[in-house]
Amino acid sequence: MDLALKIINGYRLGIEEAEDFSNSCGVLEMCEMADAVRRHFFQNKIETCSIVNARSGRCPENCKWCAQSAHNKTGAEVYPLLGRQKLLDVAKSSDAAGIARFSIVTSGRALTDAEVQEIAEAMIKMRSETGLKLCGSLGLLSKPQLKTLFDAGMTRYHCNLETAPSYFPSLCSTHTIDDKIKTINWAKEVGLEICSGGIIGMGESSRQRIELAVKLREIGSMSIPVNILNPIKGTPLENSKRLSDDEILRAFAMFRLVNPTAHIRFAGGRILIGALQKMLLKSGVSAAIVGDMLTTVGAKLSDDFAMFENLGYDFKRTS
Repeated sequence: MDLALKIINGYRLGIEEAEDFSNSCGVLEMCEMADAVRRHFFQNKIETCSIVNARSGRCPENCKWCAQSAHNKTGAEVYPLLGRQKLLDVAKSSDAAGIARFSIVTSGRALTDAEVQEIAEAMIKMRSETGLKLCGSLGLLSKPQLKTLFDAGMTRYHCNLETAPSYFPSLCSTHTIDDKIKTINWAKEVGLEICSGGIIGMGESSRQRIELAVKLREIGSMSIPVNILNPIKGTPLENSKRLSDDEILRAFAMFRLVNPTAHIRFAGGRILIGALQKMLLKSGVSAAIVGDMLTTVGAKLSDDFAMFENLGYDFKRTS
């Protein structure tokens, strides 16, 4: 536990040291250390958020994991941007359930100025009529577009790096990690917090998972959604083998040890791991997306809340 104490006191792991540690440490010891770090910075609190798939399908990007890419034949639902009243109604449902944060998510590379304005108008209503903290996952927006959304009440912007910079070109060629980081930097410049994470189990190495964790710290991500690949028929990754329980536990624990003060967030793929979720909640996880994911079914909200309560976590919204 000496390393956990060093991390609590400000020490930060680099890629080489983190890899050496992971290779030499037992998985249960690693998880215990991650949990000690989590308890220090987050006590017993779980931050919840929900998402709405506000525009679906026909994305021009060729991301190999994605059901919504026009390059992949998945049968994903296709519809244009939802209107502001529909977005408000969904937000109010999340608010009534006591969820802390709400994110509007759209398919596609970016949005037009008119679409950004529509979402901004919806967020102004959400800010006045709910107690939710507002987030957006809207692609590679410009700095003025991000400022419009910040002024409307959005507090956090989501743009996943998805995987290690060294592996990303193997999975997508229509945009780059640098494109993402440009948007992330603009979001920070206008005053937004950053939510950025990735997907594990897409063929990357354990070292590349560590590389991603370190890069997320470098870009200042304070909320790190960790998705477990749920292979979708019709995508190039449809036959990917699920990571072992040991690999999943080590990955989550390492995201926590490398990013001690960021939320490590349960995201997509939870339906694949069942009871392992309880172990992960004792291995560094401090936040969760609750309800359905973008194109896959999530856990029932009541089941999530019951699990958090049974494990002694405080998931009640405080403001």
